[in-house]
Amino acid sequence: MNAPILQSYLAGQWFGSEPAQALLDASSGAVIAHTHAGQGDFEAALHHARTAGVRGLLALDFQQRAGALKALAKYLSEHKETLYEWSLYTGATRNDGWIDIEGGIGTLFAYASMAAQELPAGNVVHEGPVVPLGKQGHFAGSHILVPREGVAVHIDAFNFPVWGLLEKFAPSFLAGMPCIAKPATATSYLTWALVRLMLDSGLLPEGCLQLVVGSTGDLLDRLQGQDAVTFTGSAATAAKLRANPALLARGVPFNAEADSLNSAILAPDVEQGDAEFELFAREVVREMRVKAGQKCTAIRRILVPRRHLDALTANLGAKLGALRIGDPRLPEVQMGPLASKDQQRDVGEALARLRACCNTVFDGSVQTSWAGVGAEQGAFFAPTLLSCARPADVAAVHDVEVFGPVSTLMPYDDLDQALALAARGQGSLVATLATRDPQTAAFAVRRAAVHHGRILVLDEQAAKESTGHGSPLPALKHGGPGRAGGGEELGGMRAVKHYLQRAAVQGSPTMLAAVVGEYVRGARRIETEVHPFRRHFEELQVGESLLTHRRTVTEADIVNFGCLSGDHFYMHFDDIAARQSPFGQRIAHGYFVLSAAAGLFVSPAPGPVLANYGLDTLRFVKPVRIGDTIQARLTCKRKIDRRKTDAQGRGQGVVAWDVEVRNQEDELVASYDILTLVAKHDEGTS
Repeated sequence: MNAPILQSYLAGQWFGSEPAQALLDASSGAVIAHTHAGQGDFEAALHHARTAGVRGLLALDFQQRAGALKALAKYLSEHKETLYEWSLYTGATRNDGWIDIEGGIGTLFAYASMAAQELPAGNVVHEGPVVPLGKQGHFAGSHILVPREGVAVHIDAFNFPVWGLLEKFAPSFLAGMPCIAKPATATSYLTWALVRLMLDSGLLPEGCLQLVVGSTGDLLDRLQGQDAVTFTGSAATAAKLRANPALLARGVPFNAEADSLNSAILAPDVEQGDAEFELFAREVVREMRVKAGQKCTAIRRILVPRRHLDALTANLGAKLGALRIGDPRLPEVQMGPLASKDQQRDVGEALARLRACCNTVFDGSVQTSWAGVGAEQGAFFAPTLLSCARPADVAAVHDVEVFGPVSTLMPYDDLDQALALAARGQGSLVATLATRDPQTAAFAVRRAAVHHGRILVLDEQAAKESTGHGSPLPALKHGGPGRAGGGEELGGMRAVKHYLQRAAVQGSPTMLAAVVGEYVRGARRIETEVHPFRRHFEELQVGESLLTHRRTVTEADIVNFGCLSGDHFYMHFDDIAARQSPFGQRIAHGYFVLSAAAGLFVSPAPGPVLANYGLDTLRFVKPVRIGDTIQARLTCKRKIDRRKTDAQGRGQGVVAWDVEVRNQEDELVASYDILTLVAKHDEGTS
């Protein structure tokens, strides 16, 4: 292939026409691309993001951005083979590339789905609850989240050129924050190919995504307080970037996810014949093999009961010895090379430091050749298993990370010692605990959670579906304390909120309702002659309300509901026991009150309300006794236009209704939100 010049995309233009650094095929050493000479205009790039980028993103709301993200994921899925072709040059096998490419695209799908379910239509997130600040309900407060209207600078590591960009891009895009992505140079050709696809899709607003190939120059120096930086890489580089005077002076948020000496613990309750013993061994080998061990989540320290050390060593050695290593283009190859010759050198130097204080119990370098033409020029590195007899006394095994297919066995005598050894990593992204005993899991996880961002508890049941030790998932946080960077990525909507600005708002309920975009109790209501259930989605106004007629609860109601539901709890049927209770008499079922309220406010005739599909925040505040009279108020609390149609092509949206049920003393007896699908007036509107 002709080696292209990888251009940067800044301020709406591709930049860089002269070649600079040559980038090599990790398997053969052949030149496959060049970075470009010269440095872009970062002031112009930031201006473009803060103007065109912010304007384009905020012309959409959360729901529209979720739709665009889903469409982008579909587009990338259709063009993913282009990415797989480039991925081979990084030394990744097809399975390794699947984690990077499919994992990245899957993250887009996951965030699009979560946002569609959890974020409102608009650009303000109400982060409740509303808190009364006065005694008579005239003054209250709450929190909102709004787009920061700044720029997110994403700095990624070399090992996941696709997933690394997409897992940061997804939440920042949803939050309405344009980003400037800086991939690691060694594998920047794959990120460059990805960004070209994303821009060619035509699905992204101008200015919301820019790309830096090569140095970031003075980019960080130019950031302001509304901007943010996310970094993935080494702890040393994270510390250097975090200390940038401009970032410190202007309070720019900095989120770091750094390499860490992750551990895996074989619990003392596991015996050699147990399924968990074999599962543990497979997990260790997988983490050494996948991406040739070049993962910030890979297992670096293997903690094993002393009595099992020899058996586990033999098991791991046999599995490592069976690996076929070479050019990832070959179908029989299970592990490819490291990403670059520089990485090969760094891994060798770090391994030499550990070999000085550990025994080598498996040395894959006895393999004299690697599969593939020209492989002798590649960045291959043999899987190596070390053993440290006295890990409590050897600091290097807890301080030196070999970022490759290298791991160290460490025997322990009891679980407390194992947990102490795991903590010696000074903060890790993830730990695995293989155990058969729930009590062991409960004890160990509580202790280990102090020092780890994520913990996989591995047993035979979990293994049937487990994604593994080294796989961060969109719905769960990725990050860890201390050496691991102290940051958090992913974690569902937590990641989106990282790019939003939180503000407290105080005022009257009416003003709060206007700000947060949803009805707040005590705010002005809209009373009309039309039942709110007769309104189509676009006609319905937030705050539109119905006060129902009244209903007196009788003994027959309680008896009939109990017989229908099968709920014969003594408080409803045993008069003597009820009189001896704190309530002093029989009371109605809480779910009868709920059902009776629905009977009061539901409009029975066919209409725009299509279905009730959820109920939130239910509270039974006061008991309802025989003879009490209840009345309900139904108020349109929140509307979410998901811009979807049903199977018949009818447009619809989601409406959350606030329901208050009060007794004859105007005391609140039940409170909840119901969620309904409501048809739009114009069929097919989306």
